[in-house]
Amino acid sequence: MKLRYALQTVRDRKAGFLGGFLALWCAAALVTACGTLLETGLRGTIATERYAGAPVVVSADQNVHATTVKVKKGDKPKVKTKHKAKPVAERAWLPVATVDTVRAVPGVERAVPELTFRAVPLTRGGQGGDGAKPSYGHAWSSAALTPFTLAEGRAPQGGAEVVVDRGLAARAALKPGSELTVQSTGAPKTYAVSGIAAAAGGSLAHQSALFFGDAEAQRLAARDGRVSAIGVRPGAGVDASELAGRIRQALQGTTAQVATGDERGPVEFLDAADARIKLVSMGGAMGGTSLLVGVLVVVGTFSLSVQQRHRELALLRAIAATPAQLRSMIGREALLVGLAAGVAGALAGLPLAAWLHGRFADAGVVPVTLERTAGIFPMIAAVGASLLGAWAAARITARRVARVRPAEALAEAAVERSRPTWERLVAGALLLAAGVVLVAVLSTLRTEPASTPVTFLAVVVLAGAVSLLGPLIVKGAAALLAGPLRLAGPGGRLATANLRGNATRMASAVTPLTLLIGMACTVLFVTPTLGDAARAQAREGVRAEWVLQGRGPGVPGAAAERIRRTPGVLAATEIVHTSIRVGLTKYAAQGVTPAGLDRTWDPGVTAGSLAGFGEGSAAVSELAADQLNLKPGSPLSLTLGDGTPVTLTVSAVYARGLGFGDVTLPHGLVAAHVDDPLASSVLVAGPLMREALASAVRDHPGVAVLSAAEADGARAERQAAGSEINLLAMGLVLAFTAIAVANTLAMSTGERLREFAMLRLAGATRRQVRGMLRVEALAVLLMGVVLGSGISLAVLTAFSVGMTGAAAAVVLPLVYGVVVGGAGLVALCATGFAGRVAMRPRPVDLAAAKS
Repeated sequence: MKLRYALQTVRDRKAGFLGGFLALWCAAALVTACGTLLETGLRGTIATERYAGAPVVVSADQNVHATTVKVKKGDKPKVKTKHKAKPVAERAWLPVATVDTVRAVPGVERAVPELTFRAVPLTRGGQGGDGAKPSYGHAWSSAALTPFTLAEGRAPQGGAEVVVDRGLAARAALKPGSELTVQSTGAPKTYAVSGIAAAAGGSLAHQSALFFGDAEAQRLAARDGRVSAIGVRPGAGVDASELAGRIRQALQGTTAQVATGDERGPVEFLDAADARIKLVSMGGAMGGTSLLVGVLVVVGTFSLSVQQRHRELALLRAIAATPAQLRSMIGREALLVGLAAGVAGALAGLPLAAWLHGRFADAGVVPVTLERTAGIFPMIAAVGASLLGAWAAARITARRVARVRPAEALAEAAVERSRPTWERLVAGALLLAAGVVLVAVLSTLRTEPASTPVTFLAVVVLAGAVSLLGPLIVKGAAALLAGPLRLAGPGGRLATANLRGNATRMASAVTPLTLLIGMACTVLFVTPTLGDAARAQAREGVRAEWVLQGRGPGVPGAAAERIRRTPGVLAATEIVHTSIRVGLTKYAAQGVTPAGLDRTWDPGVTAGSLAGFGEGSAAVSELAADQLNLKPGSPLSLTLGDGTPVTLTVSAVYARGLGFGDVTLPHGLVAAHVDDPLASSVLVAGPLMREALASAVRDHPGVAVLSAAEADGARAERQAAGSEINLLAMGLVLAFTAIAVANTLAMSTGERLREFAMLRLAGATRRQVRGMLRVEALAVLLMGVVLGSGISLAVLTAFSVGMTGAAAAVVLPLVYGVVVGGAGLVALCATGFAGRVAMRPRPVDLAAAKS
């Protein structure tokens, strides 16, 4: 009976439930999309290309490991051991002796050592005619791992020939006998194309391959006595998995890892590990924020829906319906709507997830080799979240009407309650206190991974406090705005009366506007706040007049040497970037050439000195020094980008860590342990003209000479490109919130049919009623702008204090104006459209209609 009545109610009140359905549908679609990204990060597969012809691949361990042991005291002490591993930033290499060990394992037919290194073809069409594809160099002897066979020409002989894959040859119009300049780990070199190679499974989809003679490949790899991997072919009748087990046993006690099947893909594409972590992080953050926003929006929507049915629910109470029956009925209605919206939203979330994954891949956030996983678990989670959210929202909003005594029910429905319930006020105060605590905590967080989730959580929690305390806020605002609103004429006076007499209804419209503006401003301004501080530190710390930057591969060491020999140059500092780990904690690091460092670079040393900086030295930021308890003279044990452990001595502590990274090491140490040893930039000090520097590097294509101001501008452009990813990641949440704003305002206006009819029967014209609606919408918008901007400013200021040490939130006026203008457009359009629809029927018909 109850289910039948619930179904009948949903059918008869389609318009009333449409708002809740739309909110839940959006939430389910977002949860499905974010859950799919999360699942892709956890279970997505990476197909191998280069190692397709090697059933077993041996590689070095790409992780740093740490084991912690905790002993719980008591009568029976318990020992808890936890093992953790984190990926290193660069490719880890194996000792060449490992090849002989693998070859000696019974069942191995062939063990092929592999060398993989950066090798960028410099052609008229750019990097191989296709800058989107990374290109790598290998020894021709490892071509069998794919396998590659010669389609044209012959194998490379000596150090001046190269074989290119068929796809690269087609893009760059190469053929045997063509000349090709290649930028690898050293100076650019021109090779003769001796052959075109074809892969057995077709062209490589995600990379380009260049094959050199074995000796030349060893020289370019610059890793004497090491190999990047070993491809293994089993003998006839030998199972690959069984052989992999034998190889693991033979390599026991070493760091070598053995991979088969889909495990070979991550060995080939090293960016997969970081991409998985990013996807899990982004999917979790977006999904969590979507759920919080969804709960806030859905509760508000259902609250408005139940409020519109007060007369109906009051009548049921008056004819002896019990509170439990009302709660059960409203809960069943919500579950029906939640089920329909959850299923529809989950289905819509799949193409949304594909679109998001594609945008992330295009932006380079995740590699295209990481295949998207479209499992059923995110859909089940989305439907479950929709059902739970709808049921919880209905139960919360039905509490007050269900508790009213039957004798008071119809009187309660006739007018809005004069003040919120004490439970609502207590809950609002608790949320406000929680938001203040989150803002205070945010001001103490000094790392971006720790502060980012707290930033958005604080915005949602404070918006939740606004939702609960909204009626009081609206009444207070109405008192302040009473004078200005009267200047708008009859519409202004009517709007003032509505703000005072229908504060709860108006608060339901203020909340999503507050959330939209607060979230939008935070998303748009959090990156400039951090980026401007980092740029300011870099700008203040660069003493050099000129900066060399590579437009593509980087600046070769030979170019830097030419610059140093140029008359008038006082110092040239090569900079190469990487990341290192101290324990399992990751830090951004850079390598700098020590000679003349004080002429080109000033990191703001606060302790120690850079005077003796060189081999065996390290400089750290104040953040790293505080976290690791370091000071000048302290030993610093760290793991370099390729997994090599070293111990250095701290020579200085500096203040400008945002601009230059948390750890600074000697250039030679870092360059020897990264995949791309080319300098990302070279700082040049000296009183000379741009033309002299440009002439010195004219033999190095792609190396540009920039002034310090131009280099700062280039850095700003890179930061802007990075901020687009954040906007894309949170843009869907903002879109959801904008839809919720329009949805809530339309519902709030649409329920006022009888009110508009009575106003028109009392003599008000359509124009005056529409004027009243516009004034109300502008008042609601003003409240939302003030509250949302205040929340965002408080959160951004706390973020700035924690990350930069100064209360310097960056607000871009033009962007802020667009946000406020967009919110205003949504509010006015939704209110205006709903108002026009509500005033179409004749007033006399509505006044005579049943309640």
